[in-house]
Amino acid sequence: MAKEKFEEAMNKLEKIVAKLEKGDIPLEESLKLFEEGIRLSRFCNQKLDDAERRVEILLKDKDGVLKPRPFDPSTSSGQGLTVNSGQASSDPSGQGESERDLFSNKDE
Repeated sequence: MAKEKFEEAMNKLEKIVAKLEKGDIPLEESLKLFEEGIRLSRFCNQKLDDAERRVEILLKDKDGVLKPRPFDPSTSSGQGLTVNSGQASSDPSGQGESERDLFSNKDE
């Protein structure tokens, strides 16, 4: 398959799930859809893992030095994180968006 994008894969996966949830398709077609869903799920998980590694690299420590550290959305360092010209930087005032705010779905 040509270079697939995360958003496209997620849309396809959502459509597959909706079809399978209806339960009105033959077994063989259900199995094919399930296999494709597994493939798409693995692809999306890999893309998310790659994005997490990139975020990890961009996080800075207290001194403003880029320092790789694990990304944990359940914790916040208390410092805001702002993004300028593609670079992440610490905002000591705490007025910037937190790491959690930057990566959470605001529609939820």
